[in-house]
Amino acid sequence: MTDRNYRMPVTINNEDDNHPSNPSTGPAMTDLIAQRFSRRTALKGLLASAALGAIGVGSGAIRPAQAAMDLSFAEIPHAYDENLHIPAGYTANPFLRWGEPIIAGAPDFDATARDAAAQAQQFGYNCDFVHFVPLPEGSNASDHGLLVVNHEYTDAHMIFPGFADGKEALAATTAEMAAYEQAGHGLSVVEVKKEASGWTLVKDSKLNRRITLATEFELVGPVAGHDRVKTSADASGMKVFGTMNNCAGGWTPWGTILSAEENTHQYFGGDPSGTAEAANAKRMGIKGEPSYAWGKFQDRFDISKEPNEPNRFGWIIEVDPYDPASTPVKHTALGRFKHEAATTVINSDGRLVVYTGDDERFEYIYKFVSAGTFDAAKGRANSALLDDGTLFVAKLDAEGNVTWMPLVHGQGELTEANGFKSQADVLIEARRAGDLLKATKMDRPEDIETSDKTGKVYVVLTKNDKRKADQVDAANTRAENKWGHIVEMVPPMVDGKADHAATSFTWSAFIQAGNPGDAAQGAAYGGAVTDAGWFANPDNVAFDAKGRLWIATDGFPDHGVHDGLWVTETEGEGRASTRHFLGAPRGAELCGPAFTPDGKTLFVAVQHPGDEDGSNFATPSTRWPDFKDGMPPRPTVVAITKDDGGEIGA
Repeated sequence: MTDRNYRMPVTINNEDDNHPSNPSTGPAMTDLIAQRFSRRTALKGLLASAALGAIGVGSGAIRPAQAAMDLSFAEIPHAYDENLHIPAGYTANPFLRWGEPIIAGAPDFDATARDAAAQAQQFGYNCDFVHFVPLPEGSNASDHGLLVVNHEYTDAHMIFPGFADGKEALAATTAEMAAYEQAGHGLSVVEVKKEASGWTLVKDSKLNRRITLATEFELVGPVAGHDRVKTSADASGMKVFGTMNNCAGGWTPWGTILSAEENTHQYFGGDPSGTAEAANAKRMGIKGEPSYAWGKFQDRFDISKEPNEPNRFGWIIEVDPYDPASTPVKHTALGRFKHEAATTVINSDGRLVVYTGDDERFEYIYKFVSAGTFDAAKGRANSALLDDGTLFVAKLDAEGNVTWMPLVHGQGELTEANGFKSQADVLIEARRAGDLLKATKMDRPEDIETSDKTGKVYVVLTKNDKRKADQVDAANTRAENKWGHIVEMVPPMVDGKADHAATSFTWSAFIQAGNPGDAAQGAAYGGAVTDAGWFANPDNVAFDAKGRLWIATDGFPDHGVHDGLWVTETEGEGRASTRHFLGAPRGAELCGPAFTPDGKTLFVAVQHPGDEDGSNFATPSTRWPDFKDGMPPRPTVVAITKDDGGEIGA
């Protein structure tokens, strides 16, 4: 998810996650963490780490040795410049750039031409989620496969020569520009191979695919065919064209990819106040102040003309990367909100569990539990598991308990008296359903990942600098949380296996990000970290084969440091003590990360390089990765390998 405090697309409503739309009075996450810190003794390691603030980073004082971890690389320092930085002994290959032709016959990238038909055949803009699927399907190949990459959004002032940012940009947008922006959204599926010279893309592969705002999707699950998703272009309510603002994602045990539609509200212009969806639009942040001018050219992006169109976005989508002719679907049983992540787990009883967050300040954590069980023999037919089950929202209490509350029509407050006539209404307005159940308001839930080794669940919370002093009590040390944190949830064990379908978990704070050298920040790690080892604004995370957690950040430049990648152990002596592995070019957010099955290649996505105040197409603050005159910075997927051919980090 892009933190638009310090970089932004063409936008009026640019702080889309910075103006919360949650009116509920449910408990706030910072209150609970503060209470947990004061009431429980299980966090002694974190509290001891927080006390390191008295030492002072950069003061010349000697800090305690960093906790031992099974890592061999030399940590890189914090920086902020035009380059990408990795440790000695590693090579970074930026091989999949915005505009690379991936469909047979596609034209080469032209730094000044902006043709929508060409972009629809080229690698899209602002790469975010990345996942590697082996070729052939069913193998464990680590040198040949498909990369599936999300393209979250477009930055007009970094794409179009002479184009300004802000409100004037909307007026200057032409139909051709809007079409190009739409073609830059969606996903790319690209065949890749590891050659002697490094990773390369197979440009003319029959498996290569672009999914854009023009791609036909099938709407499935309880909302499919409902009156609130019918439009003048689709009277059936079963077919949607396109996906947008795809941020994090996940993958399924049957070989498909899940992608999360996040900030879809910013694409809709027009005045929603006179429509039947006015309250729903407000809760989703649709204010008639779009970041894109698409509504000038297509009625479906004008909510006053097509009030149901926004209800067709904000879902988890599924794509079959191995079948470019397949129709992707939108799974409505998983609820509609600003999704981040879709992490699947086969539960101990065979049911499928999907974790997903709502990435906005004061929003909620969700999980979906299927009614049926996974059957490997059914292959792609297991997709139906995502259409029949129960969506839950989380409540975390000060005693360290998590209660998963079902969002089921007719139960509790989710009745017709409160405006929910059916389960479809509950899912379309999942946020309001969570409000009524008084779910815990979190500090921007982003990625959620589970450990295969322990069954524990890690919830990444990027920040919430809008939490005011009168919203906390004397025990709360994280008002105006500018740094973010990671929460660890623990499911109960059944016959030695984690029961992810259970309705009661426990939780504790895993890391409170920030600079431990500044006591006012309240940063807390599991042990000592170096001056380069601390980080802020965690976003995407991934586990490697050894069970280590790799943490990518979004928003660290607000603290004068590049976004990048840190790694930590989740168990043992190095638990919650982080080490700095990668620094992104200035203006960029670091996304991904994703490993090949053998752990010897790490793929990361460098999103919106150079996108910061004063930077534009003509005079960018970096020209990474090409560094050629006249060439703009290009969002790019980077393959990182170890020079000795070993596992990353080993």
